[in-house]
Order: sequence, then C-alpha cells, then structure tokens
Amino acid sequence: MKALGPILAVVAAIIALWYAAAVPMNIQEVLTQAERAGAVVEPEGAMNRRDVSRFALVLKNADHLAESWSMERARLPAPHQVVKELWASTWDEEINGRRGIVKSGSLSNRSLIYHGSITLGATIVGFLIGSGLGILLAVGIVHSKTMDMSVMPWAIVSQTIPIVALAPMIIVVLYSIGVEGLLPKAVISAYLSFFPVVVGMVKGLRSPDAMQTDLLRTYGASKPQALWKLRLPASVPYLFASLKIGIAASLVGAIVGELPVQRGGLGARMLGGSYYGQTEQLWAALLFAAAMAAILVWLIGWIEGKTLRRMGVTP
Repeated sequence: MKALGPILAVVAAIIALWYAAAVPMNIQEVLTQAERAGAVVEPEGAMNRRDVSRFALVLKNADHLAESWSMERARLPAPHQVVKELWASTWDEEINGRRGIVKSGSLSNRSLIYHGSITLGATIVGFLIGSGLGILLAVGIVHSKTMDMSVMPWAIVSQTIPIVALAPMIIVVLYSIGVEGLLPKAVISAYLSFFPVVVGMVKGLRSPDAMQTDLLRTYGASKPQALWKLRLPASVPYLFASLKIGIAASLVGAIVGELPVQRGGLGARMLGGSYYGQTEQLWAALLFAAAMAAILVWLIGWIEGKTLRRMGVTP
C-alpha cells in the first residue's frame, strides 16, 4: 500500500505525457480533416503545412487540438481510445460478440484473449526449453574448464545476432523439415530466454566462497554432492532473478516468431494493426502483451518467495 501512491503518480505522469504527445503527432491529419470540413486553419493547404514543424502547427491552431484525441486511425491514439479498444477486443468480444465464447463456446479469433493464449503457449514452452538448457549449460560450464573456454563465448556471440533477422530463418528451416505450429516460435523464445539463465546460474553456482568448498572437500564430498548440497542451493536467488528476465525475453521471442507466420498470436495482431493503420489495435496488443509479461514476472516472483521461505532464506 505504501508503494501504491508512487506507482499511481508515475502512471498519471505517463498518461499525461501520452495525451500531450498525441497532439503534435496527430496535428497534421487533424488539420487536414478540419480544413475539409470547412474550418479555417493556418497555414492553408496540406502542401503548405507539410514542411512546417508540428509544434508550430499546434501553436497556430489551438482551437483544433482536442480533435487530436478522438480521430480515427491516429498516428498516436489517445489512452482512452486504446482502453476502449482493449475492452472491445477482450470482454465485449467474448461476451457480446457473435464469435465469442458465450455464443460460440470457443474464443473469438478477433479477441486479444485468443491471440494472447497462442502467444502464451509458445512463451511457456520456449521458456521451459531455454531455462532447462541454460541450467544444464551452466552446470557444465562451472564443472568443465573446456566448456567455460569454448561454449560461453559462443553463447555471448549468439546474442549479438538480431532476433528479427534470425527468426524468419529459423521458421523457414523448421518449416522445410515439416516442423510447424507452436514449436518454431518456442525455439525462438528459447533462444532469447536461455542466455540470462546461463549467466545467472553460472554466477550463482560460483557464489559459494573458498571456505565453504574447502569444508566439503574436507568431508570428502564428491562433485555431484557439492553440486546438490552447496552450489545449487546457493544459486537459487540468482536463478530466479535470471528467470524473471528470461520469461520476459521469452515472451518477446514468441511475439517476434509470430511476425513471419501471421497465423494468430499477439505478434500477428500487432502486424495486422500496423498494415491496416489500425493503431488502436496495435497499441491494445502492446499493452496486453505488457500486462501478460507483468503477470508472468509476478508469478516467477511469487514462486521465488515460496521457494526461499521453504529454504529458510526469508522469514
């Protein structure tokens, strides 16, 4: 509750800046529509306004600024327009829509819930693959000098390749061998999520100090025993910190993987909104994806709290 005030203040500031930014972003189109309707604008003629600064147009045409927050197909829709689209493409579509779950018994393919469920499936599968691979790779790196010298640099180099360029290549290759549907997107998702897990787990597995490792050697503990009784418990806080980054990266990977395929998902929804100038749809999908990421990160944090309490790390 103490954090609620600052959070609301930040949200209010973002919304205020959003409304303010919508005015210069939309002013050219607003003035064109107003001029066609017979209003007097300055300067006259779309060609004369083309090279004029947007901020200068705002100052010269203060009477038309309110229209920037209500126009259709705006360059930057106002927050209330995005919220309206969110409501229409989630609750209203599923409850009142002809294809919604109430009337058809299944999720509407026009609903963000439907597209979000497709993205979520690829995100979870990719996250599990990437996290599992990252943990195994980290264990190998910590226990093998050869892997540390050879695999870790390649893992770092792999993250320098732009995922937007890599995703179509992965999808084309997998489709050519008959792998379709969720798995290609999950592979891209796993590609983005495994690296933070590798880095975090390597740091966590190496976090025990020399005194602790020497004590286990004194007791005659083997490497597997040292791993299970010392290194893995010590790495848990690092692991969960990496998993929070990994789940968000996994969601980004799933969305990027949906762009070339365009067979449903938030990525396809965003791309469709961009193609057809439906910016409200684009922004609604973006906010829906952000909310999904926040929920997933919160879920990882909740599991972390339960796990650390069971381990006796936190009260």
